[in-house]
Amino acid sequence: MRETMRRFMRPLGLLIALAMVAAACGTDDAEPAAAGATEATDAATVATEADATGDTQAAAKDAATVATEAMVELDPAACNMDAPDSAVTINYLGWPFAATQFYAEELEKCEEVENISVNIEFLDYDSTMDQLRLVLSADSSPYDIIHVTNPEAAEFGFNGWLTPLNDLIDKYRDEYDLDDIPQSAWDGALIDGNYLGVPMIGDSQIISYRSDLFDEYGLAVPTTYDEIISACGVLAGAPGIDIPFAMDFSAGWAIEIEFLAAIRSFGGDWLVPGTNEPNFASPEGVAALTKLKEVNDACMGDAHLTYGYQAASDGLANGSIAFISIWASTVEGLQNAENSEYPDVIAFAPAAAPLTGSLLGSTAWLNYYAIPAGSGLDAELVFLAILEATDATSQVEGGQFGVVTRKAVTDGVPTVEAVNASIGEGVGPYEPNAAIALVQAALQNVLPFVFTGEMTPQEVLDAAVEAYIAEATTQGFLP
Repeated sequence: MRETMRRFMRPLGLLIALAMVAAACGTDDAEPAAAGATEATDAATVATEADATGDTQAAAKDAATVATEAMVELDPAACNMDAPDSAVTINYLGWPFAATQFYAEELEKCEEVENISVNIEFLDYDSTMDQLRLVLSADSSPYDIIHVTNPEAAEFGFNGWLTPLNDLIDKYRDEYDLDDIPQSAWDGALIDGNYLGVPMIGDSQIISYRSDLFDEYGLAVPTTYDEIISACGVLAGAPGIDIPFAMDFSAGWAIEIEFLAAIRSFGGDWLVPGTNEPNFASPEGVAALTKLKEVNDACMGDAHLTYGYQAASDGLANGSIAFISIWASTVEGLQNAENSEYPDVIAFAPAAAPLTGSLLGSTAWLNYYAIPAGSGLDAELVFLAILEATDATSQVEGGQFGVVTRKAVTDGVPTVEAVNASIGEGVGPYEPNAAIALVQAALQNVLPFVFTGEMTPQEVLDAAVEAYIAEATTQGFLP
């Protein structure tokens, strides 16, 4: 039945016509008019049986009814999967923003399937990661679907905590047109030859700005961090503006992401290539962190603690901020009059470059649905629920909430040009190396002290190197 329902575009008129032909010409040895089409076969059967009694017109009418009723079932927006033999509950854990909430609602549609219940749990990002590291390290998991991004796919994958999906991807490749998802998106969760997640949302940093203010003050959209600093000097005095620009420096994890983009733009990276030796306290690292501090001091000051990405988006929408660096997946509502006071003048542009001529200050992110290795449910059932929640029909509607992962879906995605440039001209994704999680933890613990002025960039990076070396040595990543 699932295969039939996935092919819902079969013309109803054709089914009825085939049924009527069968009714008029049916004999005991007649073949079905449409081999493999359950609806047409059933219709032909009705027609043939009725013809045996001479009631051809009744057969045609009954055949048309069968075909019509079968077609009514085919709702592309529904969760079109077979019911399991016994009751199951699919438990999901992730962190909320507009796009993930939309796909969670798509997943909940599978509750309409007999014997399937869906339980959605949202925590903030840090709490989600803490919970997942706790439960996934055990032999069994209370969750059957989890939301991960590139770094978590690598961390959890190297630990053996996620279910390989290679065979299931191959099995359902054609039915769900999985080749419409770029190979690079699948590769973001490719660890030791195993695909560990289904791409659902692409993401990167972009600039969102009040085009009316930029026009009024004769400003071009900044393409470098120095131009951001200059624009802040001009827009700081604009009426109603509390801070001219916001970039997320509100928490260690957020700063660490911006630092990765900056250090790579300056020519550095977290680790010495081909090794697990730390490289982030290099001159390039110090220069990159210094530049981020300059942006903060010129545009936000002490207010940086207040402006996470959601608060920054709210500030742009209510007119208290002139432009922001924002995740493309979180701009839902900025061009909607119900949520924004400036829907007609808010526009989007690619991320700026930390240096003139450098890579853009943007990272390439994919958000995935993954299946924990310790899930007690049948992996194929869970995989099908994931595919139903993220299929092409879902992504067409989901485009309004964030960046979709299917190449065929472009209409209705307001950030598509900006985010494609940010991804294509940015610094790329995290390196798929289990040691990267230790780098992230070491940096996230100390980076905020640069922005409060308690430590210099060099002091912070030296402290992070010390912490990383100690933990990497303990875990065997360093001798």
